[in-house]
Amino acid sequence: MKTYSLSLLISVLSWLMLTGCASVQKHRVLSEDGVAISCSVQGKGSPALVFIHGWCCDKRYWSYQVPYFARQYKVVAIDLAGHGASGLGRRRWTMEAFGADVAAVVEMLGINQVILIGHSMGGYVIIEAAKRMPERVIGLVGIDTFHSFDTEYPKEQIEEFISGFKKNFVENTNGFVRDMFTPDSDPNIVERIAEDMSSAPPWIGISSLQEYFNYDVKDALKEVRVPIYCINSDLLETNVEVGRRHARSFEVKLMPGMGHFIMIEDPEAFNQLLTETINELRRKEYPEQIDQDVH
Repeated sequence: MKTYSLSLLISVLSWLMLTGCASVQKHRVLSEDGVAISCSVQGKGSPALVFIHGWCCDKRYWSYQVPYFARQYKVVAIDLAGHGASGLGRRRWTMEAFGADVAAVVEMLGINQVILIGHSMGGYVIIEAAKRMPERVIGLVGIDTFHSFDTEYPKEQIEEFISGFKKNFVENTNGFVRDMFTPDSDPNIVERIAEDMSSAPPWIGISSLQEYFNYDVKDALKEVRVPIYCINSDLLETNVEVGRRHARSFEVKLMPGMGHFIMIEDPEAFNQLLTETINELRRKEYPEQIDQDVH
């Protein structure tokens, strides 16, 4: 079982005490289809960091990252439509529509330079968002995602997989989530996340899962011209060669022995890797600047 270091906990708690609740700005932004999108904003500094959750999750899944990175950057955490505090009035829960959610928030906040960070399904979402605002995005960071852009599943296999969720969403989601962890994962984290994700609205979970499989990521990547980084566990193999074949630039950092929710399972190690990744993206964008590591 992983025990979070005292230094990380002190860092988060100290930041909260020093800045206070007034530093957290909450917004509701209308996406292009009129659905209200909930987001929170903390900190100052460029480029801004925008965190996007995965399937059946919400912005709370970044609780160990938001205060940590808000010491140096403007940090935005978004609830995609149908998740968290965002609206439910959408017919199809596509990656394109989720990407529009992200773009609407970034544009409303007037952010000129942004790094998009997406966990799991959120990886596809940040690709869509980057397509919509190429002049604003300087890099993408996928979190336990983009394992292989070439992976394709037969239609029959997808239908069989999704049919289980249609029959019993709670039971199938609960089991699906538990399989995302390792035998050494903290059982309290496993229980909390399995219970939380299985309580999502079934029609949204099923629709977004279907749309995830329908998404043509290789075609979408043709319009993405910024570097892509991944911070992945080794639960699934990441095919770097395939990534570099389809992306302009593709780099991977691994967290061995972790499950799917690496930002929660070992936030201290994860935050360090994300700090390194952000600094590398900044060096690509601002090669003349001297990198300052404030963490």
